[in-house]
Amino acid sequence: MKILRPPFRALSDENGVTNTFFTVYVVELALRMSPMPISVQRKESGDAESVYQQVRQALEQGQPRLLEMTCEKVEGKRLSVLTSDVLAVQIYEKTAASGGSKRPGFSLDS
Repeated sequence: MKILRPPFRALSDENGVTNTFFTVYVVELALRMSPMPISVQRKESGDAESVYQQVRQALEQGQPRLLEMTCEKVEGKRLSVLTSDVLAVQIYEKTAASGGSKRPGFSLDS
């Protein structure tokens, strides 16, 4: 018997085969004048929600300030961004099963 602890999750397919997937939570920022978003990953849902709320509160205050974030997935990855340049923030769950195929949000692709 295998004991799984978060962020691992076991899923069974229609044939009864059990697969284990690693879940990571992504906090993604859309920046002014930048075509590509920046993101940091968290291993726990609560930690990702905390980062999301931190960014959201900084946006609500309306005062430009420097916001620094670190990434749990990529060791040593650090981001510093001026809050006045952040246009949007989103949080989503990513598993090994979903890979990097399509991010949540709006898309012009059919």
